[in-house]
Amino acid sequence: MPIDQPQSENPYFIDAENAAEMARLTNQDRLITQTMGGLFPPDIDLSNVHSVLDVGCGPGGWVLDVAHAHPKMQVTGIDISKLMVEYSRAQARVQWLDNATFITMDALKPLEFPDNSFDLVTARFISSFTPKTAWPEMVQEFLRVLRPGGVIRLTEPEFPISNSPAVENLIAKFARAMQKAGRSFSPDGRLMAITPMLSYFLRNANCQNIKVQGFVLDASVGTEAYASQYQNTLVFLKLLQPFILRAGETTNEEFDKIYQQALLEMQLDSYCSVWYYLSAWGTKP
Repeated sequence: MPIDQPQSENPYFIDAENAAEMARLTNQDRLITQTMGGLFPPDIDLSNVHSVLDVGCGPGGWVLDVAHAHPKMQVTGIDISKLMVEYSRAQARVQWLDNATFITMDALKPLEFPDNSFDLVTARFISSFTPKTAWPEMVQEFLRVLRPGGVIRLTEPEFPISNSPAVENLIAKFARAMQKAGRSFSPDGRLMAITPMLSYFLRNANCQNIKVQGFVLDASVGTEAYASQYQNTLVFLKLLQPFILRAGETTNEEFDKIYQQALLEMQLDSYCSVWYYLSAWGTKP
């Protein structure tokens, strides 16, 4: 979309029906869950969790994992992408997971569920498509479909940090493009600055027992996560190209040159990279 297109019309900077994006998200989902040490926060009493909603479920990895690990739970994933939902449904059928349901739905609009429908609502990495002005109303909508005493959990990343000049160059361009698009809380466009906002959103929604937990994924050369994150990064950076171009942050020629250099630098033995993200959760009064 043009950078000045109204955010309500199309807030997605990567085509939601893109098969490469689906494959990338499948890989990323595994890394996130592994780095977070499991599917749920350690202090949640799962005996009270019978129905779960995953907002922006993508290819459904988290929903499928929860449905497999907890066969008595009813787990629902929603995503705007028909491709993602169809793929997730196929995976649920193949794995004989009758307790996993996937629905095409726009998380930025009122959710098509009755009040108090779920015991737990989770949303991971949805800041990429959520305008900063939409967060308060969206969190309220999550709480509407959550039963009293239920848990809401928000998990969001900041931009990866590395010692690659080319990768950092592209990430900086992306950061400025996100600020122009109204999806960054950073005053100067260097960061997403979404992580310090998560507990604020929960407090403003009158959630109780709010807790936060930080995570770091080390994707440097020689680490267990390097190969997967290398593939994730090279696909992600390429998919960002149209969005960065529309923001006026680069040209096709310049982007391609920097991108090729980034691929070379990510393969150096000295390449180091970490990725920080934060999870915040609380209960509905």
